[in-house]
Amino acid sequence: MNTSDIIDRVAAADDKLTKAQAKQIVDGVFAAIRDAAISGEEVSLPGFGKFKVQNKPARTGRNPQTGEAVQIAASKKVSFQPAKALKDAVNS
Repeated sequence: MNTSDIIDRVAAADDKLTKAQAKQIVDGVFAAIRDAAISGEEVSLPGFGKFKVQNKPARTGRNPQTGEAVQIAASKKVSFQPAKALKDAVNS
């Protein structure tokens, strides 16, 4: 499933919504999640899950071709933790 499929499903769920309006809604939701992640906020969607930003410290890795040690810079990672309701729905 991709963004177009989500837009189609949102538009189909309410016959008063056009696809253009559904696209604005979907894009707005994704933008809000992105903006919260950029500012380091956690986004909690009850029954679905949480998006969190985690700091990853700098570390030393290995180049698999040469075996040479390589310094990997510190970074931030966005992670998703599914809610129990989502896990249960997927596993039923």
